[in-house]
Amino acid sequence: MLLLGASLLAKQLWYSVPLIISVSLVYGATRHELLAPILDHSLRTAFWMLTFIGSVFVVLLAITLFA
Repeated sequence: MLLLGASLLAKQLWYSVPLIISVSLVYGATRHELLAPILDHSLRTAFWMLTFIGSVFVVLLAITLFA
């Protein structure tokens, strides 16, 4: 049962990849006009979002496992 839940969660996580890419590109494009700064800002924004989402995931996982 746990494997089934992990499989469903992994399938749903793939929806976050295009969402993070598109949000970071749009956010970078609102700050800059040239392609190189847009891509640089987008990479930094995507890294920040992945770090934040990952830290929230770790906290919720810890609460679930130890509570």
